[in-house]
Amino acid sequence: MANRLQHAQSPYLQQHAENPVDWREWDEAAFAQARSENKPIFLSIGYSTCHWCHVMAHESFENTDIAAVLNADFIAIKVDREERPDVDQVYMTYVQALTGHGGWPLSIWLTPDRKPFYGGTYFPPTDRGGRAGFPSLLRAIAGAWKDPAQQAQLIAEGDRVIAALAPPAPAQPTRADSPEALLEAAQGAFERGYQYFSESFDPQVGGFGGAPKFPRASVLSFLIRCARLQGPGSTKGDEALGFVATTLRGMARGGIHDHVGGGFHRYSVDARWFCPHFEKMLYDQAQIAVNCLEAYAATSDERYAWLTRDILDYALRDLRQPGGGFASAEDADSQRAGGDEHAEGAFYVWTPDELAAALPADEAALATVHFGIRAGGNVPPELDPQGELAGRNILAQVQSLAATAKSFQLTAEEANDRLLALLGRLREARARRPRPHLDHKIITAWNGLMISALARAHLALEGGQPGPTPYRDAAEAAARFIQRELVHPGTGRLHRAFGTSRGTAEAFAEDYACLIDGLLDLYEATLSLSWLRWADALQSELDARFWDDVGGGYFSAPGDDPHLVLRLKEDYDGAEPAPSSVAARTALRLADLLHDDARRERAQRTLKAFAPRWTEHPQALPAMLVAVDHALSRPRQVVIAGDRNAADTVPLLAAARMAPGRARTILLLSGQADEAWLTARAPWLAGMRPEAGAATAYVCDDFACRAPVSDPQALAALLAD
Repeated sequence: MANRLQHAQSPYLQQHAENPVDWREWDEAAFAQARSENKPIFLSIGYSTCHWCHVMAHESFENTDIAAVLNADFIAIKVDREERPDVDQVYMTYVQALTGHGGWPLSIWLTPDRKPFYGGTYFPPTDRGGRAGFPSLLRAIAGAWKDPAQQAQLIAEGDRVIAALAPPAPAQPTRADSPEALLEAAQGAFERGYQYFSESFDPQVGGFGGAPKFPRASVLSFLIRCARLQGPGSTKGDEALGFVATTLRGMARGGIHDHVGGGFHRYSVDARWFCPHFEKMLYDQAQIAVNCLEAYAATSDERYAWLTRDILDYALRDLRQPGGGFASAEDADSQRAGGDEHAEGAFYVWTPDELAAALPADEAALATVHFGIRAGGNVPPELDPQGELAGRNILAQVQSLAATAKSFQLTAEEANDRLLALLGRLREARARRPRPHLDHKIITAWNGLMISALARAHLALEGGQPGPTPYRDAAEAAARFIQRELVHPGTGRLHRAFGTSRGTAEAFAEDYACLIDGLLDLYEATLSLSWLRWADALQSELDARFWDDVGGGYFSAPGDDPHLVLRLKEDYDGAEPAPSSVAARTALRLADLLHDDARRERAQRTLKAFAPRWTEHPQALPAMLVAVDHALSRPRQVVIAGDRNAADTVPLLAAARMAPGRARTILLLSGQADEAWLTARAPWLAGMRPEAGAATAYVCDDFACRAPVSDPQALAALLAD
């Protein structure tokens, strides 16, 4: 019999709709019942593609005896962390402080007023090795709550926890550092951050630290920025690019890369990128694609362009939803072909017999050598504690293309063509298997990241050509989807997620920041003013709802939610960048475009607010360090006055985008009706017009402009300074 979650939009909550547990959603009705019945809350937080969430659900939440204890003594609440990152952040912070680690499923016990007094992550269904299992914990906590003295202690513990986790209020409003002080702090932070990543770098296969190994995109962006600051050909610059190159190539060769279908899995359980945790997240695809584009821009190495296409083609084929938005993730687990058993990686791994059935003999031999296929499987038992991969093979490149070509007496081009052909056949064969669960939920922040990747790929790989192109069209379709479906028509406010319709949760700081960043990249790719106008409006809303006018920086959640016991700021650039890291950068980008001193001041106050963190532990905030460098750079604008698609405008745009020289922003004055908004918003643009009837470019440093030019070569020469 279905429980209350049967009406939820979240795919994760829907997965628990048939549990015997009387689950409730995170809402006032659940909290009121906890208060009226004086019961503690058991809060379970996860997401629909989480492997260990599935394990705990099967072991405990589908167990009628365990459900009976939960139903009798607790108010059980389920939360999808992807729908409510604010709730997840509060209780993850608590569990990390309590246990020293975090993860999902997140299991927390709360007082009726939502204050935590005990928690952890996965709990087994039985007592093991001196560790209490989930049923034992439930009985112990229920017994303690029923004793008035112990209940008072648990309530006091909840009060203590909230007081301890609440950040101290600053004694006085934070003010931005002087440029000189910011520069001094930045120099030390960049040096320490670079040293940290240099010392933790794995020279064999890339990445930083040991197992498990995650693709932390903000680190690679930071290192590419370090290389740019050091200059091409410098020792440290080349070393920084070497860290990036070794990492991206190691990931591309490893099993973390889906060689058959494209894209990347969440992380590698080993240190060599070989054995992945098989779920595939939209935010990883978007950010790794941007890393590849940055590496391509820095090196002109076509391998990074190929890898970008590999990722984006996967996202366009398998994650794009009707209407243009992108689904959040694909599960690690799926049903085995020809059976009812579910296993992690079942969709992705191969037995030798499966390869032989899918490929001609010569191609199977080539695949066996190139990808390290073994008769008994190539996954060591220590990487497969549950035995789900026994006898099966993960495709991971074990030797170079040149070595494979030599083994089969082929040229490199012939070997490459045959590998592409056999991977196409494997993709067709794999398509007949049961697919992993797709979480079709469309999340604003993650779609903002993908819009950025697609818009930047349009410039780098499609040449920024006007008119329809696959990456540009996909980026604009995703932006239009959010504009159409995730903006509330009554309030005008942005919402977090779209399931079968717009979700009830309004957007959080990360949604605003990542979408604004994507829209600014989309403006640079298309020079369509509507995207800049929307980005500007969203930045104002972000400031109004999330800005901390006392301490500086951005809270993760708005201040008008009565059910949130803590309002926190994120200070770690992890799988996704912290909202303040992105918001500082978007404020600076808008300030560069529009000469907006208020936005620049707010960005600098954000950097000041987090300075104790990024100066003492720069490895925690590499994305914010990129924003720090942006704040210290002299803004350069290129303003082009002319009809967007005219024969004399297009070459000027190409020169503005492609000419060497330092970073710049581009504005187009094309005589459109909404140009009045642009000149009103940025009065410094007034008077810039085509000269003598020809498209004209103005190069401006710190908003002081040089004499205009109409020749693309002259423009390139100005930009080379």
